[in-house]
Amino acid sequence: MNRLQHETSPYLLQHAHNPVDWYPWGEEALERAQVEDKPIIISIGYSTCHWCHVMERESFEDPSVANYMNEHFINIKVDREERPDLDQIYMEACQAMTGGGGWPLNCFLTPDGRPFYAGTYFPPQPAHNRPSWPQLLQGMAQAFHNKRDVVNNQAKRLLDAIRRADILFVKEDIMDQQLEGGPFTPAFAQQLFIGLKRNFDTIEGGFGGAPKFPGAMNLQYLLAYYYHAGEVTALQHVCLSLDKMIGGGIYDQIGGGFARYATDKAWLVPHFEKMLYDNALLIQVLSDVYKITGEEHYKIAIEETLTFVEREMTSPEGGFYAALDADSEGEEGKFYVWSYAELAAALGDDFEWFADQFGVSQEGNWEGTNILWLPKGCADTAVNQEKLERIKETLLEVRAKRTRPGLDDKILLAWNALMNKAYSKAYEALGNESYKELAIRNMEFLLKRFTNPDTNGLYHTYKAGEAKYEAFLDDYAFLIESLISLYEISFNSQYLDKASEISAFVLSNFLDSQHNLFYFTPNKQGDLPIRRKEFYDNATPSGNAVMAENLFHLGRFLDNNGYLKQSETMLLRLQESIGKYPTSFSRWARASLNWVFPFREIAVVGPAYMALATEVAEQFIPNKILMASEAETDKYPLLRARGTGDDTNIFVCQNYSCRLPVKSLKEMMEIVENE
Repeated sequence: MNRLQHETSPYLLQHAHNPVDWYPWGEEALERAQVEDKPIIISIGYSTCHWCHVMERESFEDPSVANYMNEHFINIKVDREERPDLDQIYMEACQAMTGGGGWPLNCFLTPDGRPFYAGTYFPPQPAHNRPSWPQLLQGMAQAFHNKRDVVNNQAKRLLDAIRRADILFVKEDIMDQQLEGGPFTPAFAQQLFIGLKRNFDTIEGGFGGAPKFPGAMNLQYLLAYYYHAGEVTALQHVCLSLDKMIGGGIYDQIGGGFARYATDKAWLVPHFEKMLYDNALLIQVLSDVYKITGEEHYKIAIEETLTFVEREMTSPEGGFYAALDADSEGEEGKFYVWSYAELAAALGDDFEWFADQFGVSQEGNWEGTNILWLPKGCADTAVNQEKLERIKETLLEVRAKRTRPGLDDKILLAWNALMNKAYSKAYEALGNESYKELAIRNMEFLLKRFTNPDTNGLYHTYKAGEAKYEAFLDDYAFLIESLISLYEISFNSQYLDKASEISAFVLSNFLDSQHNLFYFTPNKQGDLPIRRKEFYDNATPSGNAVMAENLFHLGRFLDNNGYLKQSETMLLRLQESIGKYPTSFSRWARASLNWVFPFREIAVVGPAYMALATEVAEQFIPNKILMASEAETDKYPLLRARGTGDDTNIFVCQNYSCRLPVKSLKEMMEIVENE
């Protein structure tokens, strides 16, 4: 057993029995490296990473390899989901050196933590023009001791490259620009749409080729652009993409929920791991699409996915677990695939229909087995939903007897906040009260377990009763966003007040005052070789992009010009990058639409406020905030002087200039759609 036995991360615990003398990242390992003047190996991965498991079996469990690592290096294992700040820095180094990245990420550092070489998976023997891991270890040890000047120069160059990456996408001079009437115009919004359209797969949906990721943030931009510009092609591509995903192997046809990505263009063969954040982001998109189209198969996908989350990803305390592994019994996908004979025996008279609908054959469609999918599309199964639900219950019972994939049961604040918003969005779309109740319960859990009383800030991760690591920008940004969404379905003003309070903390502890953008780490964190900002929308949105939209919304809720100005400045700093690379900045692109098209402040006031506000929330109106109260109040500007007597009225405002109140959803929509 090594030092990882005392950790809570499932990924680190997986390596606790390795003969490698692993340390977690921390003062003990870093001090030893300095005292003994040894290079550091930092090996970064996550619990559901297939190639991380492979490299562990091939190299880290080999006693001879471990002995060499222990003699010549200080060895540190990192869960990238626990320490995304470290992963960002050393992944940037890997990409600068090799032009690519991935996990496991293996980086060689000087004793003070500066990277001088990085790569991903290395085999136990040389293969495919790649050195073996033992060869690499020997080469790095010799370079460190015999070519120290070269190592130090390389480390300096890599850190300089990482520093430059922070300002590469940032526009320095924005003094003469203003957003309204400035760079964010309908023409700019169209430019972003055209940029996304270039990457459309018009046959199979989604963007680009294999491997194919869901691209939820791209889809969200397309929905908003469709609403504002009337561009039907945008909506059609969202529907095509979601239909293909829902009908593909990337969607768990029996248990609900989406895998992380597909290895092919047609969404048939997934990488079978299921991540909380993917499902959260896709539920948000599905909820909006259902609001627009009312198509039954989107409703079913929302319900099945949330049922999966409640069944397999929810802790007794109300938190959401991080991920499910792709592997079980050492084989990828074994839990999810089916043989022809197994299905025939389980389904009896229903088998022939099921096999026809779900592409089942004796030869199979993947490695001699069947990945269930819908080659004919979703429509027929939606018509036969009652029959299908009965079949799915049968197959779930069969599948439950198999060895389950590993569960990463740590609870991450940022990913929980994304799923919390997903529940709020699903409640808006479907009106299922249990979704609102689950969102409220989860929020109570997050605010209780992740609050750091010593700093008035938040923690990043929680497991087994212990919260740890100072929260990062994404944690704060996504939590603020989920608090705003939860307010807009519950109209409990405590959520809005908490969102404002946390935003003030972020402004005080994360802001780079030179560029008015946010660092990923708080200002007191001192165990990193460099402090970075993150701008890309990757698997999850950029914390900076979400904060830009949070501050815009809170500025409207609270009539706070300081928040609005901060949001404006952030968007201006990134405007050129958004325009050039919309697929990499799609959440930024979505935030920019708040300045391009009319933004509505909607207030519902009166005794029937909850019922009428719920009707408003069911509508897809991307550029709006929604407030509701039984009576007027001076606490919030939008609810001030809204006395309505015994009536319940809707006030539609723009920049706090309000139309005469109306009493029905129909009248409100006429105002919103015709101005």
